[in-house]
Amino acid sequence: MLPDIVAALAQVGIVHPFPIQQMSIPIALTGTDMIGQARTGTGKTLAFGITALQRIVVPSERDFELQAKPGAPQALIVTPTRELALQVSKDLTTASSIRKARVLTVYGGVGYEPQLDALAAGVEVVVGTPGRLLDLADRGSLDLSHIKVLVLDEADEMLDLGFLPDVERILAKTPELRQTMLFSATMPSAIVALARHHLRHPVNIRAESSDDTTTVPTTAQFVYQVHDLDKPEIVSRVLQAENRNRVMVFCRTKRAAQRLADDLAERGFSVTAIHGDLSQVLREKALKKFRSGAVNVLVATDVAARGIDVEGVTHVINYECPDDDKTYVHRIGRTGRAGASGVAITFVDWADVTRWKVINNTLDLPFAEPEETYSTSDHLYHDLGIDRTVTGRLVPLPARERPARDRDQDVEVDDAAADAEREKRRCERPKRQRTRRRLRNGVPVEGTEEAGASETGVSESTDTTPEAVADAPVDGAPVDGAPADGDAPTKRRRRRRRNKSAATE
Repeated sequence: MLPDIVAALAQVGIVHPFPIQQMSIPIALTGTDMIGQARTGTGKTLAFGITALQRIVVPSERDFELQAKPGAPQALIVTPTRELALQVSKDLTTASSIRKARVLTVYGGVGYEPQLDALAAGVEVVVGTPGRLLDLADRGSLDLSHIKVLVLDEADEMLDLGFLPDVERILAKTPELRQTMLFSATMPSAIVALARHHLRHPVNIRAESSDDTTTVPTTAQFVYQVHDLDKPEIVSRVLQAENRNRVMVFCRTKRAAQRLADDLAERGFSVTAIHGDLSQVLREKALKKFRSGAVNVLVATDVAARGIDVEGVTHVINYECPDDDKTYVHRIGRTGRAGASGVAITFVDWADVTRWKVINNTLDLPFAEPEETYSTSDHLYHDLGIDRTVTGRLVPLPARERPARDRDQDVEVDDAAADAEREKRRCERPKRQRTRRRLRNGVPVEGTEEAGASETGVSESTDTTPEAVADAPVDGAPVDGAPADGDAPTKRRRRRRRNKSAATE
């Protein structure tokens, strides 16, 4: 390797290579296409990063102006997520701190202007997500015709996120005589087909034996069958375990992540959240707080399960059962990195038992029957080193407002005063101005019901049987006991028609 790269890595304490780096770097420096497969957290980023930095020409070298287009990107690294792109750029910037290679990170969710200005000024290495890379290339701002080294990092995740068509279009814009390297923790069949189509006689490097497990052996794994309503209490107790430093909690949905973060913050823990509902600026701020130690608990969706390399993560908690074995491997790979030890805890609900058994059998784990666990279970405290005196809160519950009490008699104020107040308000309420008139057959009736009935000669309890209706006087005929013609006019009564059934009887 170049002395400048070695010296830059030595300044940050990176002296001895990991197996994947030791095996892949000598082969990659020859310009051979390569497929690198190793467990997450074993140093794949520097395995291809050192190669890319050594094969480019920087402005301080005399051959820089002899290139076909000085300032055009010479190395392209494609990542599935924004957070992984930022992580890779950070590692490359560290390794090139002495050689002064210009590294640009491009991703969506932020403005175009800074990225366009950097491309116009010239860069040597571009790290980005497929969507923004393709967008800039289609606009003509990103020239991919001078790429010497192309790297597909976490290719299996790009497959899961549906980025393979975009990756195919990006590959079509690069020179055919480029060096292509593909790195991933797992190799699905679609990724193998992609490698066969775009890589020329690649060398397959697997930095582990066939007997090794997919997960990192320095990570202690615990699987518990828990109830959904008891999960916040268990997480609160895990956060008070001994030797606990930074903790990452993975949730399946954005709402669940934000809800848990709010719950833990209300309990007194220093926590932040990362999920898709947050803007890119807020996501970067949250990750910066977690890295700097301003907060020590990060609740995230799977957006942070790939490539987020934060030192000091001692515990990883799967708040729900992962969807598949690849997700499980990458989630717990956030701890136990670079040879350090870690603890991975997985919560399995009753509805997810079958899914967990599939993951368990695929990874050959010894947790086929997770133990039923509650926040008061003894084995939870024993397994994770939790003090039995801790509770689920660091701060007490806020005091509720209680009704006023009589200090002398220590009894609540009598409700009689409240009733008297309500009665007083009711009496003070202005009365409504309403006028009521009694109507009979649409005609106003003066006086009481008895007076109205005596005037018309009709009783209130009028017989409405068919026989009584038949005997009723015909319209216009005088009623018995009523005044004759010349006297006060009598009110007519409408004669009702008899039902057919009553007439036939």
